[in-house]
Amino acid sequence: MPRFFYYEDGYHSPTTAGIVLLVALAATALILASVFLNRRGSGKKVFSVKTLAFCAMAIALAFVTSYVRLIKLPYGGSVTLFSMLSICLIGYWYGPKAGILTGAAYSILQFLQEPYILSPLQVCLDYLFAFAALGISGFFREKKNGLVLGYLAGAFARGLCHTLGGYLFWMSYMPEDFPRSLSSLYPIIYNYSYIALEAAITVVVLSIPSVKTAMARVKDLAET
Repeated sequence: MPRFFYYEDGYHSPTTAGIVLLVALAATALILASVFLNRRGSGKKVFSVKTLAFCAMAIALAFVTSYVRLIKLPYGGSVTLFSMLSICLIGYWYGPKAGILTGAAYSILQFLQEPYILSPLQVCLDYLFAFAALGISGFFREKKNGLVLGYLAGAFARGLCHTLGGYLFWMSYMPEDFPRSLSSLYPIIYNYSYIALEAAITVVVLSIPSVKTAMARVKDLAET
């Protein structure tokens, strides 16, 4: 029987077989949600087969790149190799509904990757709401520089969810050496330190002309 997880540094991390299993679970959740929405809608389908394929690929790419951690913070959160961008791209290509659902499906993987459980609301704020919020990039898809604006909006909204969770559930975990004068800002500083840094790196990369051209071509491929 394949081994799906191994224990290291206090965390259960998935093996290759585990990654395949988790991505399959997230894709299944996305497919079930799309079937439900497509049946309820009277107009254009929310998810076509092609859209589902791109959503599944985005989830897989986001999950794999979330393990490439440039900086890892001690109480959760890290600067990754553009993992947020993969989810934001779905919103940018297909609209907020697809983006939010894809982010919600991706949150399942994030929860299973590093599960922190204090209460149902904390789980929702740190996982479900936070990663679903990346999909609001879709609200900017028709605007000039929509990808960058949508990405920044999604990253900010994700940080807002983590910050609210920080105030409600994580204040008692504040390090003793954290400046007392800034203690009321601890959740904001902690969560936006890694989110803002990853966002800044991503925006710089997206501003490179060759990357802009490549992104435009991928967008055409995804939408046609």
